[in-house]
Amino acid sequence: MNKFAFIFASATAVLATAGHSSEWSPESAVTLVVPFAAGGPTDALSRRLAESLSPSLGQPVIVENRPGAGGNIGAQEVARAEPDGLTILFATTGQLAINVSLYGSVEYDPQESFEPVILIGDLPNVLTVHPSVPAANLEEFLAAASASPDPMRYASSGNGATSHLAGVRFSQQAEVPLDHIPYGGTGPALTDLLGGHVEMTFTDVLTAKPHIEDGRLNAIGVTTRERSAALPDVPTLDEQGLADFDISVAFALLVPAGTPPEIVASLNEAASEVIDEPAIKKFLDEQGIRAAQDRTPQGLADFIEESLPRWKEIVEASGARID
Repeated sequence: MNKFAFIFASATAVLATAGHSSEWSPESAVTLVVPFAAGGPTDALSRRLAESLSPSLGQPVIVENRPGAGGNIGAQEVARAEPDGLTILFATTGQLAINVSLYGSVEYDPQESFEPVILIGDLPNVLTVHPSVPAANLEEFLAAASASPDPMRYASSGNGATSHLAGVRFSQQAEVPLDHIPYGGTGPALTDLLGGHVEMTFTDVLTAKPHIEDGRLNAIGVTTRERSAALPDVPTLDEQGLADFDISVAFALLVPAGTPPEIVASLNEAASEVIDEPAIKKFLDEQGIRAAQDRTPQGLADFIEESLPRWKEIVEASGARID
């Protein structure tokens, strides 16, 4: 039995014997470490969850932004923290699966340095193009790309970002060459796309939605297997022929390795109850975030195990490396 399976089994046993995981409760404030700067969907979601978790845990849940190195600084801080349930990592796909392949030195292991608490959900991307590209769906886009004398240029928020790696996977599966143009964030990338300086991008559905609705960008396809509630009329790339194309940004909670199973179980229960609150469900829908179906600790462990080799393959194909 691997470590995650053991932790999950132990946590389940605690729940069965204790009857309710809230038998454990923190004796002081809880710190929710967000490994990115304030602002943006990651920070907004973390603060909304912290607000609702506070009454559930009976203590303040304080959001601490620890940006740097693609989220590695904050993740490393949590990995080194006391395993007492008082320090929680708000992780994204980068810390869960991408960074260990992207960065030359990462001082944590997604599977060994943490105990998984809960997979919250994920935020799909959508392939959008400038209106100068004569395409409204995948078939038309591929025809336009084939007819172009030069590779289509796609903007990303930076080397190794999901908006970059989505383009790598798309180029592989669709067998169409693309020219990657990295920017220093989503904002600058989107500005140049709207200005027609690049032809396309893979950005989150929430950011793209207003520009699609006002006709400044054309939506080609959502990058997950299921359509996004934020853009219900936009088909997925999968249903248009790119089988199993599934790229999104996941959000999850983890605690330092060695955290007792009863604490993991209690945090999982509190977080799952919060996600089921109508106000939180509404918030997730408004942000374009799909709530996870499996919200057990083992569900998150399985997600990490499945994601690591898949993202390693994509990172290696991209040639991206950050030292």
